[in-house]
Amino acid sequence: MAQTQENQPPKLQKTPNGGINTNSLADLLEWFLNYDPRVALVRHPQVEELFQWKQADDAANNIETYPFENAESRFAIGVFQALGENDSENKLQSWISDALQALGEAKQTNEQIAGSYNLEKDKSHIEEAQKIPSKLERRLYLSSCWLEALCTAEVRFLGWVFQEIYGRPFQAGQ
Repeated sequence: MAQTQENQPPKLQKTPNGGINTNSLADLLEWFLNYDPRVALVRHPQVEELFQWKQADDAANNIETYPFENAESRFAIGVFQALGENDSENKLQSWISDALQALGEAKQTNEQIAGSYNLEKDKSHIEEAQKIPSKLERRLYLSSCWLEALCTAEVRFLGWVFQEIYGRPFQAGQ
């Protein structure tokens, strides 16, 4: 029985000069947002809440930010920029490896802080963070929650794109 188009991501198409066709990249991204839970995470209400908190926190701390509409837009523009700036196998390999390392560090930070304050994972991170007495540690926790979600989606999607472009799976440390 043949698989339907919905079950498989669309193929990336190349431009005549060998670059990625942006329309096919957008189609691939939309497929991942609709069908891959690690990428669709950026559409989750808790992730959106974290993103909005991060934007407001950065503004309150005089950190220059681009006013993205939502977490999904931030993610989508970020992966398009990452692919534009990391236009060789080595550069993209390094970018994904760095994102994977940031993901691991954010996840570890979240687990340590959540464990220290008995924070519940199925509740709003913003609400649960109110249990953390230190403003600095609260900001670290919430920033790490946002980074974990963003890097999870980015590593998954860019890893797939890497495989499509270079014909082999992404493997960290190569």
